[in-house]
Amino acid sequence: MSPGTIHGVGLGPGDPDLMTVRADRLLRAARHVAFFRKPGRQGQARRIVEGLLAEGVTEYPMEYPVTTEIEVTDPRYNALLSAFYKDSSDRLRVLSERGENVVVLCEGDPFFYGSFMHLYARLNGKVPVEVVPAVTGMSGAWTATGTPITWGDDVLTVLMGTLPEDDLARRMADTDALVVMKIGRNFAKVRRALARAGLTDRAWLVEFAAMPEQTVTPLAEAGDKVTPYFSIVIVHGNGRRP
Repeated sequence: MSPGTIHGVGLGPGDPDLMTVRADRLLRAARHVAFFRKPGRQGQARRIVEGLLAEGVTEYPMEYPVTTEIEVTDPRYNALLSAFYKDSSDRLRVLSERGENVVVLCEGDPFFYGSFMHLYARLNGKVPVEVVPAVTGMSGAWTATGTPITWGDDVLTVLMGTLPEDDLARRMADTDALVVMKIGRNFAKVRRALARAGLTDRAWLVEFAAMPEQTVTPLAEAGDKVTPYFSIVIVHGNGRRP
């Protein structure tokens, strides 16, 4: 029996209309669909495809053992997630070896800070794996601001809010355009780093980009709380133009 293919399908930033034609085609034909979620939640990826899946599809929710309960620097964090990704990839590999194709739902683009990458690293070379790229969450965020993110020779830097404040401030000051992801509990630190880099007045906070709940706010006018996961800070470049 030929093994089935595991498809890591990028769903884009949140609006189903922003999915690719290929992603839509695979979703509607899928018999087995896997997706990540927090325990007890529907999961954002699953919410995006509501109404698109065929009747009778078999679903495989993969529930994270930990998200923000312990710090990423705690050795337990990597140990728990490593075991989780191994177990999840083993389940998908068994389906593939039975000849079944599986669609793994991926928010944004599968190869851009996504959980699917950890499955891909464990499955690639053992069973057929294909990746369907997509519009990234940050692309949805800067589009929501109504202003181009880069011009001419602008350098764009993408930072994680989990970085130390000194690293954030240094890298922020050394770029033309900026995206900061993984804000959540790091919001106060990110704001301090932006202030140190002199970027507060140019920064925008985008929450739930390309989703019904989308908000776009100048950072200087934003409150102290943000949505932990679906928040991105944008600083536009202002480079060469004709």
